[in-house]
Amino acid sequence: MAKANLTPMMEQYHEIKKQYPDAFLFYRVGDFYELFEDDAVKGAQILELTLTHRSNKTENPIPMAGVPHVAVDSYVDTLVEKGYKVALCEQLEDPKEAKGMVKRGIIQLVTPGTLMNDKPSEAKESNYLTSVVTTKNCFGLAYSDLSTGEIFATHLKTFAAVSNELLSLRTREVVYNGHLNASDSDFLHKANITVSEPAELTGKHAEISYAQQNLTNQAEKDAVKQLVGYLLQTQRRSLAHLQIAKSYEVSQYLQMSHTVRDNLELTASAKTGKKMGSLFWVLDKTHTAMGGRLLKQWLARPLLSVEELTKRQEMVQALLDGYFTRENVNDALKGVYDLERLTGRIAFGNVNARELLQLAHSLQAVPSILSSLKESDSAILQKFASEIDPLSGIADLISSTIVDQPPVLTTEGGLIRNNVDQQLDRYRDAMNNGKKWLTEMEQTERQKTGIDNLKVGYNKVFGYYIQVTNSNKNKVPLDRYTRKQTLTNAERYITPELKEHENLILEAQTKSTDLEYELFVKLREEVKKYISALQKLAGQIAALDVFCSFAQVAEENNYCRPKFHTSNQDVKVVLGRHPVVEKVMKAGSYIPNDVRLDQDTDIYLITGPNMSGKSTYMRQMALIAVMAQVGSFVPADSAELPIFDQIFTRIGAADDLISGQSTFMVEMTEANEALQNATKRSLVLFDEIGRGTATYDGMALAGAIVQYLHDEVGAKVLFATHFHELTDLEQTLPRLKNIHVGATEENGKLIFLHKILPGPADQSYGIHVAQLAGLPRKVLRKATKLLNRLEAQGSNLGPTSAQLDLFSSNEESETMTDQELAPSTETELSDKEKDVLDEISNLYLADQTPLQVMQLVENWQDDLKDEK
Repeated sequence: MAKANLTPMMEQYHEIKKQYPDAFLFYRVGDFYELFEDDAVKGAQILELTLTHRSNKTENPIPMAGVPHVAVDSYVDTLVEKGYKVALCEQLEDPKEAKGMVKRGIIQLVTPGTLMNDKPSEAKESNYLTSVVTTKNCFGLAYSDLSTGEIFATHLKTFAAVSNELLSLRTREVVYNGHLNASDSDFLHKANITVSEPAELTGKHAEISYAQQNLTNQAEKDAVKQLVGYLLQTQRRSLAHLQIAKSYEVSQYLQMSHTVRDNLELTASAKTGKKMGSLFWVLDKTHTAMGGRLLKQWLARPLLSVEELTKRQEMVQALLDGYFTRENVNDALKGVYDLERLTGRIAFGNVNARELLQLAHSLQAVPSILSSLKESDSAILQKFASEIDPLSGIADLISSTIVDQPPVLTTEGGLIRNNVDQQLDRYRDAMNNGKKWLTEMEQTERQKTGIDNLKVGYNKVFGYYIQVTNSNKNKVPLDRYTRKQTLTNAERYITPELKEHENLILEAQTKSTDLEYELFVKLREEVKKYISALQKLAGQIAALDVFCSFAQVAEENNYCRPKFHTSNQDVKVVLGRHPVVEKVMKAGSYIPNDVRLDQDTDIYLITGPNMSGKSTYMRQMALIAVMAQVGSFVPADSAELPIFDQIFTRIGAADDLISGQSTFMVEMTEANEALQNATKRSLVLFDEIGRGTATYDGMALAGAIVQYLHDEVGAKVLFATHFHELTDLEQTLPRLKNIHVGATEENGKLIFLHKILPGPADQSYGIHVAQLAGLPRKVLRKATKLLNRLEAQGSNLGPTSAQLDLFSSNEESETMTDQELAPSTETELSDKEKDVLDEISNLYLADQTPLQVMQLVENWQDDLKDEK
């Protein structure tokens, strides 16, 4: 449509759309938000809306789709969760009072990184917006969860390090000020991270200065400035809840790449992506959403400071010893809502009366928590309680102002208690007396007119009226009654007296509602003064919640308090268990194992069959280290540990779709990460290095890597392999020790012992595992023969005709092999006879009817007759 033909409303729409070309523009028209043109076409498809058209009579009708304003949040959430941005365009003046076009403007830009999670299922999830700035020497990085106002900042040397932080944070959106090359841009796209341009801000902003005040690194300052500036531009409202940015260095915590976190399943199951099956699932007994989020933060950043870890352990120990104290605290925590996010909503100005009451109820639970801590026998718990300000005055102010069960909407009255404001009480008195007058009027008019079913009513469209049924219209005194509305079965009238009282009552109602909203806003602004104190309190309650959770988990699962030492890197875990596997197994069925890596042993070379528990044993050690360094007790009878600086893993086989790397390339990349960066204080877990390539290539690489870790790195290493040839390294590498996972064979069946034993495994039992998987018996027999021939020929088998004959289907060759490998019995059984014997030995008679057994016997007879 030519611009000259645009209506004033569409001209206004286009002017606003120009400012936000990369966002869906939700344009408010009455009770709906409308989408136009391309936004309407695309939005209708994504949101499953009906696509209509505006200006149908013109040559180029405008595509249009709309959503009700009362339900807009769900539609916005759907778009933003898919990676889109949404600009909310609101009417900025009352259409009734507007002269010409109603003034409109953007009130908020909702983006993937600024979406406020209100869903109960996501209460323990954080949604981070990240800001990255490029400088000559490094990258500045800052991130924040808008709903809580926390800000963290760091500086990193490479984009690879930046990428790792982005993936570890699971950030949805990054504000980036530099030029992204094709490779980096492709990485962000594949990682489903929305890239946004920085905001253009002029002048100084108090929020930026406040957030930057404790930072000394210029790159971090720039990243925080860019972050807060973007928030100011998109949110267009008070950000009083933004906190002072906290600087951190990655090296201040136990370092783990996002791949390591995923491999160890710290916060989500690698298989399902869900909480269940993760370490977080085991440790999370928190009662508050903020406690759950803090626990996730701790798991993401385990500590290196023994002093700080000791403080956490002492809190856990005190709550573990004080059962009744802990139970009382837990009971009180159940009544605490999400203080962090409630505080954010207060600052945003979108908190409602019910949420203010939630804040009051939460604060009313704090004195009970403090009382339980102060009355305990623990000086540590008493000290913790003494540092908490319960802010009881805020709770009293809210409770004395807001009614017990307020409506959700804050603009329709019914929020404020009686006796809070004298003028409001007068309005209410007028309304109550007016309603009483109307009741009396109804009785009077019935007497005057003789119409027994006459009634006085009200609706929002026509106001107050007197309703008379059609059968009584002849009794209506038309000298006093004026017809107002005709219904199917009745007539409605108005009288001068009723009109006068209508004006009085409606004026009182309108002014009462407006005054209630003013009083509510005044209360909200008063509470807003305590945002910093509320955030501090929220942090203290969240930490206490996590400590109680650790204590409860330790008690329920019989965890021990680990001891740390810094003079050496010795590891001594007695009867350690995998915390997650143990929880999903039957009580008492998990087989615990020791890990003893002292100054004479840096490397465990682990052999044993698949499914026997090698990977579980390795992950178990890593999870015990992580748990210990977040302050939790650990699943073991006892544990003495060093402070690990980094954990590296090479576990599992999978392509890296984001990087476009094959399984073997991923394997070598992860191995290289450890070889290049691990130190003597690191923990390295390598599972089946070299299996992604040819046998001899893989074996050579695995052997060289083990030797490099031993000679050059000196880290504590758990190295699982099926290359039995590597077990000979124990003879040449003094700090390497062979261990294996026990297994035994009974009646041709493989029995896993799941017990770590000294020395190498006697065999891999690969064919036995294949049997457990249900491979056809013919395949298993063939594999057994091939294995025996390979073992008989040794590792000198080359690409000769003998090697080609190995896989020949020549029956004579197979028969010879059978004779060569047959046990010393008088008669060699045929394959068919072996099949029949296998079926008989595996048959469970209780599952068969007599007729079925007879049929099976007949089949066996036929098979044996055919064999002869």
